[in-house]
Amino acid sequence: MYAIMETGGKQYRVQVGDEIFVEKLAAAENEKVEFDKIVALKPEKGALKVGKPYVADAKVEATVIKNGKSKKITVFTYKPKKGCARKMGHRQPYTKIKIDAIG
Repeated sequence: MYAIMETGGKQYRVQVGDEIFVEKLAAAENEKVEFDKIVALKPEKGALKVGKPYVADAKVEATVIKNGKSKKITVFTYKPKKGCARKMGHRQPYTKIKIDAIG
């Protein structure tokens, strides 16, 4: 069984037991979260259910493993022949979750 869920403007294909990184959620570690924006659901037996835009009465339950920041990326912008340059760094926050149940 798998589901395609939407969170943080992105879609993820998940199965029970998967650990994925999603955009930062307002949840603490070891807290249960529930996602109700399920785009598609494929049961063990049966056909794929595709939502319009979401599958009714479907949800994915997960546990927050940790919140953190990803590796730093360097952003360097400049304007040639003008003597103007700027160097910045960015660390994107994330939440790592473990999928507990799909229903």
